[in-house]
Amino acid sequence: MKLRKFKGLKKFPAVHKPSLSRKGLFLGLFIALASFAAVVYLVPQALSRETAALPAPSISAAQAILLDADTGRVLYEKNAEEKAYPASTTKILTALLTIERVEELKSDLTQQVKIPPEAVGVEGSSIYLAAQEPVTIEDLLYGMMLRSGNDAATALAVIIGGDQQHFIDEMNRRAQELGCTGSQFLNPSGLFDENHYTTVADMGRIAQAAMKNKTFRRIAATEEWNASRAPDKYNYFYNKNKVVHQYEGGNGIKIGYTKASGRTLVASARRDGRQLICVVMGAPDWFNDSYRLMDYGFSLKP
Repeated sequence: MKLRKFKGLKKFPAVHKPSLSRKGLFLGLFIALASFAAVVYLVPQALSRETAALPAPSISAAQAILLDADTGRVLYEKNAEEKAYPASTTKILTALLTIERVEELKSDLTQQVKIPPEAVGVEGSSIYLAAQEPVTIEDLLYGMMLRSGNDAATALAVIIGGDQQHFIDEMNRRAQELGCTGSQFLNPSGLFDENHYTTVADMGRIAQAAMKNKTFRRIAATEEWNASRAPDKYNYFYNKNKVVHQYEGGNGIKIGYTKASGRTLVASARRDGRQLICVVMGAPDWFNDSYRLMDYGFSLKP
């Protein structure tokens, strides 16, 4: 609906009423000012509704949030503080912690490490690591973020944290540092546990921090990766996150799924200098939900 334009107020001739009391004069002036204030107040509200070229979409997700990644402004939310199960979107935090630790130590992602036995045969998605196999931290990060290897996540937790529990403690500490108040992480991969949970608002905060890291952005945006493991190993990692393949401006970040958690997705895209981050959880139509939300977000005036 287009707003009608207000025409200029007509000038009325002065009316002199000597009998008009001072009280009546003040009352009339008050009513006039109140009416003008009401018009001024209502017009900006109407204008704000007109800034969106698209209506807010209907989505399948039980929980969702859409953020302007540069400002932190919430553009859309649905049950954003409700408890949700993140599945493999947990790996965003695992990757961020790993990269930050490597940078802190002024080390190199191409450094080779030996795979600890705890990382062998972890259930779910895998890059099929072997005990004591030499693998670079970089290949483990790509294997975790693109292929969603739970074994790669476990290996990084043990290698970076010294042991898995210490790394998990650091995950929770870092989440709190980022302002997360509704999250608890019990493993580095996102394997289902009733006590391993988050909110889409918290995951949005984690994703926002991760996407500010140049190394993380590069990994999350990669469509495919060829690892430098032995030739007989699983070396080709194709990014399961279809956002980077399908969506205009798509540049990350992570999908997740377990039967108990349902489908979860953290998606990001950049267009015309604007970076959006979308989080959907409990979302049967996960990719289309994210595409609709980001289309809506990009249709809003900055």
